[in-house]
Amino acid sequence: MKRFFLVLSCLAVLGVVSAQRQVTVQEGPLYRTEGSHITIWCNVSGYQGPSEQNFQWSIYLPSSPEREVQIVSTVDSSFPYAIYTQRVRGGKIFIERVQGNSTLLHITDLQARDAGEYECHTPSTDKQYFGSYSAKMNLVVIPDSLQTTAVPQTLHRVEQDPLELTCEVTSETVQHSHLSVAWLRQKGGEKPVEVISLSRDFMLHSGSEYAQRQSLGEVRLDKLGRTTFRLTIFHLQPSDQGEFYCEAAEWIQDPDGSWYAMTRKRSEGAVVNVQPTDKEFTVRLETEKRLHTVGEPVEFRCILEAQNVPDRYFAVSWAFNSSLIATMGPNAVPVLNSEFAHREARGQLKVAKESDSVFVLKIYHLRQEDSGKYNCRVTEREKTVTGEFIDKESKRPKNIPIIVLPLTDNWVVKVPQHHQILSQGHLESSISVEVASNASVILEGEDLHFSCSVRTAGRPQGRFSVIWQLVDRQNRRSNIMWLDRDGTVQPGSSYWERSSFGGIQMEQVQPNSFSLGIFNSRKEDEGQYECHVTEWVRAVDGEWQIVGERRASTPISITALEMGFAVTAISRTPGVTYSDSFDLQCIIKPHYPARVPVSVTWRFQPVGTVEFHDLVTFTRDGGVQWGDRSSSFRTRTAIEKAESSNNVRLSISRASDTEAGKYQCVAELWRKNYNNTWTRLAERTSNLLEIRVLQPVTKLQVSKSKRTLTLVENRPIQLNCSVKSQTSQNSHFAVLWYVHKPSDADGKLILKTTHNSAFEYGTYAEEEGLRARLQFERHVSGGLFSLTVQRAEVSDSGSYYCHVEEWLLSPNYAWYKLAEEVSGRTEVTVKQPDSRLRLSQAQGNLSVLETRQVQLECVVLNRTSITSQLVVEWFVWKPNHPERETVARLSRDATFHYGEQAAKNNLKGRLHLESPSPGVYRLFIQNVAVQDSGTYSCHVEEWLPSPSGMWYKRAEDTAGQTALTVMRPDASLQVDTVVPNATVSEKAAFQLDCSIVSRSSQDSRFAVAWYSLRTKAGGKRSSPGLEEQEEERGEEEEEEDDDDDPTERMALLSVGPDAVFGPEGSPWEGRLRFQRLSPVLYRLTVLQASPRDTGNYSCRVEEWLPSPQKEWYRLTEEESAPIGIHVLDTSPTLQSIICSNDALFYFVFFYPFPIFGILIITILLVRFKSRNSSKNSDGKNGVPLLWIKEPHLNYSPTCLEPPVLSIHPGAID
Repeated sequence: MKRFFLVLSCLAVLGVVSAQRQVTVQEGPLYRTEGSHITIWCNVSGYQGPSEQNFQWSIYLPSSPEREVQIVSTVDSSFPYAIYTQRVRGGKIFIERVQGNSTLLHITDLQARDAGEYECHTPSTDKQYFGSYSAKMNLVVIPDSLQTTAVPQTLHRVEQDPLELTCEVTSETVQHSHLSVAWLRQKGGEKPVEVISLSRDFMLHSGSEYAQRQSLGEVRLDKLGRTTFRLTIFHLQPSDQGEFYCEAAEWIQDPDGSWYAMTRKRSEGAVVNVQPTDKEFTVRLETEKRLHTVGEPVEFRCILEAQNVPDRYFAVSWAFNSSLIATMGPNAVPVLNSEFAHREARGQLKVAKESDSVFVLKIYHLRQEDSGKYNCRVTEREKTVTGEFIDKESKRPKNIPIIVLPLTDNWVVKVPQHHQILSQGHLESSISVEVASNASVILEGEDLHFSCSVRTAGRPQGRFSVIWQLVDRQNRRSNIMWLDRDGTVQPGSSYWERSSFGGIQMEQVQPNSFSLGIFNSRKEDEGQYECHVTEWVRAVDGEWQIVGERRASTPISITALEMGFAVTAISRTPGVTYSDSFDLQCIIKPHYPARVPVSVTWRFQPVGTVEFHDLVTFTRDGGVQWGDRSSSFRTRTAIEKAESSNNVRLSISRASDTEAGKYQCVAELWRKNYNNTWTRLAERTSNLLEIRVLQPVTKLQVSKSKRTLTLVENRPIQLNCSVKSQTSQNSHFAVLWYVHKPSDADGKLILKTTHNSAFEYGTYAEEEGLRARLQFERHVSGGLFSLTVQRAEVSDSGSYYCHVEEWLLSPNYAWYKLAEEVSGRTEVTVKQPDSRLRLSQAQGNLSVLETRQVQLECVVLNRTSITSQLVVEWFVWKPNHPERETVARLSRDATFHYGEQAAKNNLKGRLHLESPSPGVYRLFIQNVAVQDSGTYSCHVEEWLPSPSGMWYKRAEDTAGQTALTVMRPDASLQVDTVVPNATVSEKAAFQLDCSIVSRSSQDSRFAVAWYSLRTKAGGKRSSPGLEEQEEERGEEEEEEDDDDDPTERMALLSVGPDAVFGPEGSPWEGRLRFQRLSPVLYRLTVLQASPRDTGNYSCRVEEWLPSPQKEWYRLTEEESAPIGIHVLDTSPTLQSIICSNDALFYFVFFYPFPIFGILIITILLVRFKSRNSSKNSDGKNGVPLLWIKEPHLNYSPTCLEPPVLSIHPGAID
């Protein structure tokens, strides 16, 4: 403390000087853990000399704070002390030079003994020592309590399986710190890959490989309770194989505001082996032939060969000469480009999914420009939990080229209208014709088989030509097929195309039996079928001639397929709860045989919309085609067609609100044409089915209990939010924490934790700077949530409550909010610490002499906190001054300030402060003076640091008063006379001694004055010059104490304390001689005594002392006892006789005058010579004659008196 005030005094004298060289070191204190690697920077600026400066590091250990222990130097290898030498040589402690004027001190393996005050010193390279050459900082080494544990294990999983791993992270660090936790994956010697991490600010982050999967909810990190962190990967991929481990870091905030990872720990790893499913697939492209004619059909089949095709998703694209024809996604909805879309709309082209493994491209009527290369490409796609698709592997087979030739022979069959019939007399025909059919009434689409039998009476004479004809209901006759006599079969003009596709066949079964087959009959095939047989014989000339004709017919009735076609939708569960299942039935009537295809499409109108969209279609060829807006249905929907009927059942499992709405089924009746094309015969729409999907009835209950919490600032605020009951064990909760202040209408959001454990800070946390002070915990039980506000401030007082939202995972893997509820309120009052400041109230009285030292003590008996800082102020009440005045003040930063009283009473330089022990403050006033008297007390203010780092005044108290009385020394002056009453002869000398028997102080000085005491009434002498002396006394004479005092004082001579003489009294002027025989003995000699000198004499002594301000003041005065002096009056002398007679006077005086003049001159010369020889010698008894003046000769020309030698005061050199 003394040294501190010495520095303050020096600064006050020298003023503020700006240093040239400036050394700065990293701000402390720094908290670091044992075993960690620490760096401390040190910079120097404003120096002279080379640009590369040297640095030396030392430490002052807590056990010996005054002792410097040298650690390492950039210039001197022998600089380290023995305890650091081995670590420096081993490279565990070294200095890294960042720049010429900047370095880093490295300690790679920090030890507990490394704690202390570090000093960075730069040896001088300056021309003069000017500036700061070192700087210090504190390092605190704390134990490394971070622990990261996980169960070491080896797991075998199959692709798409989920994975869950947990990790325990604990820390017992006393200092406020934050934790960050990260899960990493490592394969062999490769660099670890971050899977997902929770930062120290409670923010989730994923590595680049897992970012997309984390955004889709595939990868999660959940904090369970205070210490458990769970990693979840819902669908494993082969690339996830490797060792998974968690790494935790403990962060602390340094004084400069930056965060530093004190320690990092990793857990044991879990080796995860992922067995991939067989994802390989191959693609083949097939067609029947590659050479075609214009108008012919062609079909390309893209065949996929893979495992588990129904459980996988594939997209197919068709290309012609590398130009895209169409694409078809996993929903089996084709999208064609503009050119081929027009042909598809006209029924000339079709892209379809025949089955899960077969995709078909059909061109019904080839054009010559269709010649070229055709190909398909199959791409596997992966579906995420959100329903989105990600492209994976893609493959395509070799191209298939086809050639389309133009038509060169468009023939038409001409059936002869009449033949020449042989005349009478020639051979006559004896044939008869019979026609039979397989059925007379059939269902459209069934096959018709006719037989035409020719019977002859005898042996056949020639050949037969047969024509099959149809007479429809309007009696229109059309030729179906013709078999000429040479056995050539040709279709009729209207049946040529059907015949070319094999839809109509005519055959000569036997020489006299002919058949007609009509396959896949149509309604227009209904009518009278007639077999017309012509018998031919060869004439003599070799020409063929008609012998005769016979015909027979049979009627055929065909029932149209669409007759009676109807559809009805039914459901037994119109209302379901989330995750329940429901079935929808589409009933088709009438019952059609399996050959009659019926496609059924379920359509869906979601709640709140006005349009239907196709959900799923059971195609006519038995395939399933999903709509483009059915992604949420596909994984949970099964469609089934009854084997015995065309009824279609739609089963939806794990229902959610996305499945709520109106359903409708649309049935289409199809007929397959002869050219393998399809014709939609009819379409029927069912009734509407409304399905209501309801959320589960919530069971959420949040604790409503109210709580009052009162705590002292800087303590943590522990807030709990308890969920008493929940709807499902799989419920997740979003917790919103609010605070309501009396001045606010509504609560303000502090923190929100979403159901997926993400953190969002509210506006209140941002405005009040709470982010670094908030800590959220989810306990293992799952129903208890805690929010801790660290380092509470008074402004944190308010009403806190939580708003809980219950979230459930819908069947389509989307989270939805089921319910919400508000908890009871916790009234938090944060107060400042109770004031325990108490000062000693002891009263005191101090009496001290001037120039002594006074000690005023201020004792703090108790204080609110040991971390508080005190402001100590001393003040004084002066007599007759009601207001107190400040003497001195010691500020919080131990800076000493003078008060206004110090300036008034010249206290600066006389005040001194000491604090020998904590809480004890002593103010010393040196060289006290009378004006320092007063009532003194001290006033103490206690300042505490707020949690935000700002200091505030918490308490103040005033100590007991001390009355200080500064006294001048007691007057002990005593004056006596050592000369008794004396009788002297006229013209003789008499002495007046003034002896000081005792004095008050050895430092005192004296003023001495001699007085003649006379009686006023009748006691006055009528002597010449008396009236003038009385007039001149003035201020030299002291005022009479009593106006009635009959004694009149007349000053002879006065000598002040500064040895300055006053004027001589006129009656004695020129006859006085002053001597200071010793410091306490003064003598006044009166020469040439005369009878009028008879009387009483006394001396008065004033004692003067120096004040502390070096000013002299009169302490006391004392007067000696009177001394009686009697001067004898002698008889008349010759002088008187001569002077009385004028004649005698002239005779005696004038005549001998020359003789006497010579004699007197001679005498004077002799006396002056003897006087000069003794002037420098000592007086009587060796006392120096300090005030003896040169002799003065008084000569009267009218008197015969001898010369008188006198001493005048004031003639001392």
